[in-house]
Amino acid sequence: MFFREKIGEFYRRFISLKGEPGNIAAGMAIGVFIGVTPTIPFHTVAIIFLCLLFRQNLTAALLGATCISNPVTIPLFYVAQYELGRSLLNHDPLTVAFSDYSLRSILELGWHILYPLQVGGFLMAVVFTVPAYFLTYRAVSALRSKHVEPTGDPGEASDPSA
Repeated sequence: MFFREKIGEFYRRFISLKGEPGNIAAGMAIGVFIGVTPTIPFHTVAIIFLCLLFRQNLTAALLGATCISNPVTIPLFYVAQYELGRSLLNHDPLTVAFSDYSLRSILELGWHILYPLQVGGFLMAVVFTVPAYFLTYRAVSALRSKHVEPTGDPGEASDPSA
């Protein structure tokens, strides 16, 4: 029941988005891109910045990030992104063992995790962003064409010879 309510909430928010299909799709793509990247503390700031910079739909971007980046998906993304980045950079698997607990030791270990995580995250974000744009564009266009009212006067008879 919980997931059904969440899907219904997403659908209601999605169909209420204002703007052109291209702007909504670009906003959604920005949100998905940032939502997939391993930059959790900066998601909202990055989304606002990019939407203002490129003049795209902020609400769609926030909706896209919220949909893709949640407590269920984040651990899965981070593990997959780290492994992708590690394999692309040809790094050995990391064993977490501290020789000492100095700040320098912890920061050095962090770099060995952060760099592959960012590389894998960026590539994975691109893979998710491109389909997000096209799927959103098609969905918005289809939903809007279903709800478009005829432009002619309903009481006016059409001329079959025209």
